Amino acid sequence: MIRIAIVDDHPMVRAGLRQFFSDQPDFSVVGEAANGREALDIVRRGELDVILMDIAMPDHGGVDALAAIKARAPDLPVLILSGFPEAHYATTLLRQGASGYLNKDCDPEEIVKAIRTVCRGRKYITAGVAEQLAEGLGRSDDKPLHEHLSERELQVFLRLAAGETIGHLAESLSLSVKTVSTYRSRVMEKMQLASNSDLTYYALKNGLIQ
Repeated sequence: MIRIAIVDDHPMVRAGLRQFFSDQPDFSVVGEAANGREALDIVRRGELDVILMDIAMPDHGGVDALAAIKARAPDLPVLILSGFPEAHYATTLLRQGASGYLNKDCDPEEIVKAIRTVCRGRKYITAGVAEQLAEGLGRSDDKPLHEHLSERELQVFLRLAAGETIGHLAESLSLSVKTVSTYRSRVMEKMQLASNSDLTYYALKNGLIQ
């Protein structure tokens, strides 16, 4: 039996997935969460084989949650199911530990296939993502600027772009204000931007926040 946790801030999405998975004889939904903090609570309880998780969630979104989950349970597969197109996040999150990336417009049967694949210890790579990865091998300098950020820099970038203050960010990440300010400076330098409003504009323009 594959034990699944569904992490999405929309109750209707969770209910739909839970109902669909109930038709799969080898699937069992053992937990649900509306944000990354709740997802981490499920991980701490153990007895879990895979997490199916959205990215855009309030109060600790999927990018933060992925980093926290992989730090605590590095071998636990995390399959991303997002409303954002693959081109926006897939290769970045795969490099940061996600086991696969699917768009919410995909066929439900593909989600089933992906879950079974990642539970066998393999990555689930769609044709579109495989093409992105292949292109990236030969043209690394042409990557979008945000793909040059480290895992922590990407966290800081997305949260600043969404309007979070450095003080609140430092508290939630258990870092000093000075450390977060250093990360912000690195982000600004790597992305060739000058202000938080520039970060927000970049994130909106590239579909990284809604």
